[in-house]
Amino acid sequence: MPFPEATEGETQRIALGLHRMDAALISELVDRYQYRLVRYLIYITGRREHVEDLVQETWVRVLTRATQYGGRARFETWLFSIAHNLAIDGMRKRQILSLDDSPTTASEGNASATLLAPLHSSPFLAAARGEDAMRLAGALELLDAKYREVLLLRFQEDLSLLEISKVVGVPVATISSRIHRGLRLLRSHWKGDTSAS
Repeated sequence: MPFPEATEGETQRIALGLHRMDAALISELVDRYQYRLVRYLIYITGRREHVEDLVQETWVRVLTRATQYGGRARFETWLFSIAHNLAIDGMRKRQILSLDDSPTTASEGNASATLLAPLHSSPFLAAARGEDAMRLAGALELLDAKYREVLLLRFQEDLSLLEISKVVGVPVATISSRIHRGLRLLRSHWKGDTSAS
């Protein structure tokens, strides 16, 4: 079933429903955004593990902060902002934990195996269809997360530069710069030229 465009009336309806903790609306939002949220988190984290936890934590945060959504921006901008912040916090915590581990721990062995795993095991490639989609997913995987994220938000999620700026928490000029640099790097990876990175 197609969902209505995010018009001003739609964002106000969502804001009002969240304030009232309307179960039907919340179910509709989960149906509408669950796939996009999972895809977004896989792209910015670069891995599938922990994504289900992040998705669940994002929806819990949406519910606990429901009254903070005023409908001034599209719901997905607010949702992706919450997910972005949780993902960054999660990556920082895992990095701190991994720095405390000794070099001989099993977790480091798993990390090395993940880094050395063949490209076909990547979550990006697993979701890809067709040869060009697989090439694109492989090229995206080679980008730093900050470029991958803005490209996904701009071209997959169709967010404006201002909306991406709100999600990521950096100025619009930086977003624009990241998009241009990300596209240039993506083009280089697509052609097989790694000198642009």
